[in-house]
Amino acid sequence: MNKSELIEALAQDINIPHREAAAITNTVIETMTEALAKGESIEIRGFGSFVIKEYGSYEGRNPKTGRKIEVKPKKLPFFKVGKELREKVNTSK
Repeated sequence: MNKSELIEALAQDINIPHREAAAITNTVIETMTEALAKGESIEIRGFGSFVIKEYGSYEGRNPKTGRKIEVKPKKLPFFKVGKELREKVNTSK
């Protein structure tokens, strides 16, 4: 499912215009993005949680030249699936 399919499903499920469904979807995504950018975590019960993991610097290699390079520290979002979602995915065929 992509973003436009999510918007369409929302519009149909709660019987609202496509434009309103798009506004709601965009607001949810923007709010989640802003929270993660601030370093906050997001928990949606039954679905999962998003947290920021910090990775320290390390020595890597340029795959093209094989030369050693230093990879700078970084922060990346990480999704941990919730119990209900994991069980539903594992039981469906």
